[in-house]
Amino acid sequence: MKSSITVIKEQIKYFYLVRRLSLYELKSANNNNYLGMLWELLNPAIQISIYWFVFGIGIRGNRVGEGGMDFFPWMLSGIVIWFMFNQGLIQASKSIYTKIKILSKMNFPMSVIPSYVIFSKFYPHLLLLVLVSVILTILGFPINIYYLQLPIYMGAVLALLYALSLIMSTLSTIVRDVQMFLQSVLRMLLYLSPILWDVNQLGEELAWLKVIMKINPFYYIVEGYRTSLLGQGWYFIDEWQYTLYFVGVVAVLFIIGSALHVKFRRHFIDFL
Repeated sequence: MKSSITVIKEQIKYFYLVRRLSLYELKSANNNNYLGMLWELLNPAIQISIYWFVFGIGIRGNRVGEGGMDFFPWMLSGIVIWFMFNQGLIQASKSIYTKIKILSKMNFPMSVIPSYVIFSKFYPHLLLLVLVSVILTILGFPINIYYLQLPIYMGAVLALLYALSLIMSTLSTIVRDVQMFLQSVLRMLLYLSPILWDVNQLGEELAWLKVIMKINPFYYIVEGYRTSLLGQGWYFIDEWQYTLYFVGVVAVLFIIGSALHVKFRRHFIDFL
């Protein structure tokens, strides 16, 4: 618990530095591209088009759920958060061992490194979210009062990402294979989350599978985004028990991650 408090204090104290470094990270990542930051929107757009063609038109006949909602807006409202989560966790998990040589000479704690890498993925997410909101409005899902709960899920995904990144960045610095394992898990997670297919369509004989999938905390975030963008209700209130579960899981992950990070960060340089 002491480690968790230490990490929280470091984030508060150096938050100004997190914002500055995250903007620098975002600019440097797209500096050598002719289209620059436009790729932060083009890449998701290309992937969304492929998923819609394969899973919407090819497999599901462009309909999903009991009410027969169009697959495209249903998928779009859930997948919008996937790109930030996927890239944020991958980049943050290898952030310490890839940047420690450069940043070790600077006077700030290493717990800041995964934090600013995650924030560098948050800015493109905001741009993508605006674009998705415009598209959904055109498709008949206008901006509604339930958008007010979006900051809750944004904070939730940032908290989940940071808690996981503390664990994965520490383990990846010690054992490089962890990074490859994480990428494999994330590939499976896309198909084991309610992004490309409706879990509610599972029959009663597979109800146990839905329960298992909801153990994944990312499930909560996807459904929260989808409920908000499609104007279907106050998800964090309607599913208050699941909300408490999510908070508990993130808290446990953060405590574990903080303990690992604080214990090993003095020795990170030895593993390079």
